[in-house]
Amino acid sequence: MSKDRPTIGTDGLALPILPPERDPRVWARLCRIMFYTPGFLALLLLKVGEPTGFGISVELLMLGSMSAIVGGLYIGTQSEGAGADHSSRIGTWCGSLVLELLAVVPILCAVPSLFHELANSKLLHAMAPGAVNIPLGASELLPAVAILPFLLYQLAGFGTLHYIVSRPMNWAINIGILGLIIASTAANRQGAFGMEKVLVGVLVIAMVITLFYGVLKLRQMQTLYDANSPPKAAK
Repeated sequence: MSKDRPTIGTDGLALPILPPERDPRVWARLCRIMFYTPGFLALLLLKVGEPTGFGISVELLMLGSMSAIVGGLYIGTQSEGAGADHSSRIGTWCGSLVLELLAVVPILCAVPSLFHELANSKLLHAMAPGAVNIPLGASELLPAVAILPFLLYQLAGFGTLHYIVSRPMNWAINIGILGLIIASTAANRQGAFGMEKVLVGVLVIAMVITLFYGVLKLRQMQTLYDANSPPKAAK
């Protein structure tokens, strides 16, 4: 929380603790990266058209790509100048929430299965005569390690969700994300693609519900803050 941000409102009660001010230009650049990278990768996989395990990975990558556009719409509404209202003041926060929950989480969920399929695709890796196929083993899970710094980002107070839900709920949501990603990856490795789709569906629905709650909660907090914030001292 900024040092010059008041903590007690005109009604004598504590004001909501809003996320810190963030540079919308940084998040706008991230939107471009999040749109192009998974989008082009999904199109590449569609062109390859094999193997079967690519299916849910392509859907997750496209979700991440399209969510970046929606996140950019929110970030583009950020304004503190003339005509700014409760919604425009939370544009960057809402956009970051969209990117965190509906862009980053789906990509993190897609990466383990995607790498496994790419590494074992017979179409992409034609075996030369006499060549020995050496399995990658546990090293296939190395791309999935990216989820650990993401959890640290969320649980250490960097994420927007930290300001919206209680600490126990924040832990529960992120443990749920980790558990569903692990379970869906295990289902993919076992060839249980139906179960994988169910688990991924639960993950995406949970992220959508959390996003709806987060955006509405942020607007409620900003409305309450604006209604009870002491007037700024004249310069």
